[in-house]
Amino acid sequence: MSLRVLSLALLSLLAASASATDWPQWRGPNRDSICTETGLLKSWPTDGPSQVWTASDLGTGYGTPSIANGKIYGTGTRDGKDGVWALNELDGKELWFTPFDNAAKTLPQINGAGSTPTFSGGQVYAVSGDGTVVAMNASTGKVVWTKSFKKDFGTPTTPRWGFNQSVLVDGDKVICAPSSAKVAVAALKASTGQVIWTAEAGPIGDGAGYSSPIKATLAGIATYLVVLGKDSGLVGVNADTGKVVWQYKNPIVFTGTAQIPTPIVSGDKVWVSTAYGGGSALLEIVPASKNKATVKELKTYSKEPLNHHGGMILLDGYIYFGHGQNNGIPTCVNFKTGEKVWQADRNLPGGNGSAAYLYADGLLYIRYQNGVLFLVSPSPKEDEFKVISSFKLPAPNTTTNKESWPHPVIANGKLYIRDQNKLYCYNVKGPA
Repeated sequence: MSLRVLSLALLSLLAASASATDWPQWRGPNRDSICTETGLLKSWPTDGPSQVWTASDLGTGYGTPSIANGKIYGTGTRDGKDGVWALNELDGKELWFTPFDNAAKTLPQINGAGSTPTFSGGQVYAVSGDGTVVAMNASTGKVVWTKSFKKDFGTPTTPRWGFNQSVLVDGDKVICAPSSAKVAVAALKASTGQVIWTAEAGPIGDGAGYSSPIKATLAGIATYLVVLGKDSGLVGVNADTGKVVWQYKNPIVFTGTAQIPTPIVSGDKVWVSTAYGGGSALLEIVPASKNKATVKELKTYSKEPLNHHGGMILLDGYIYFGHGQNNGIPTCVNFKTGEKVWQADRNLPGGNGSAAYLYADGLLYIRYQNGVLFLVSPSPKEDEFKVISSFKLPAPNTTTNKESWPHPVIANGKLYIRDQNKLYCYNVKGPA
């Protein structure tokens, strides 16, 4: 009897935690778009790696998928409702879809859901375009709890493209950014949605950004970093108390319509970048007192270089990303100094629009908005930053929404590319 109970307990534990090769949240296990898998293909055939399956009718949207415990999770808008779907990782067959918000009826621009579900402790958490946070049972899709940014936290308006943040789950806390005048950031109890603490970050101005929270220890303090709207900038919140530790609000960097990319953090330094007339900055967080820190600007840029929304990756002391509004011009920045090492004069040949970045097994996967995917060898020497392979992705079966924005994902030897209502699965595991 005791062995049976122990076996059931072990199975329950496995169901509640993701494996080392899963991709359980936005930008992967560490929210840095770095996949630690090895033994992946070092080049592709002309028409790309072998396609395993295609999932269709997922709903409109550009949220990146997450993968955990044999299931793939994503958000999509179907029949005017934002919801979360779950697919079987082996064959792409849908297991369940749970709508939880009539977001499409209230959004100024209907592009579909943009949040990446976060898997943790046997539940998945997501945010609708209209600002509803949901917790669902990861196995069944049953709603466990919801919270509304507008009703519960006083968020005045929905951003132009809707809320696109992907919540951070840290132990028993779910970290989200309601972006209201009184509640810039909130910590919710993972099991119930109960408010643990809220953080106020001053006048919110134009409201929410489109970035997602991350956690880091800066100036000796465990901190949640969140990029808010242009008037509130980047805020660092004490992870234990919810008190604002520091805030950075340079209008050269935070200017324009949308603040999207996730910051890059290493040591006590932070690299932040935004588009729509914004710029970039390398910051150092300096201790000021027991619970406070100050922000020292090491380097700032106005408009160039900047990252639109394809993400940035830190490798061996250098940051790689696609530069430009609606562009993905390859760029390399020295993280230690903030100096631009090199910047190409155009997009990669055949690539058009913004570019989303992923790193795995020594190589960059760069997905352009026009559906061309590149395999690239990264290097701080521009002449050694080389395209190895590329191929054109199939077109999605939709004519109303064409934003090919979701970032590439690799989990368990498979490459996943979301394109609106389709998800493509490719085998990128090399021969043994």
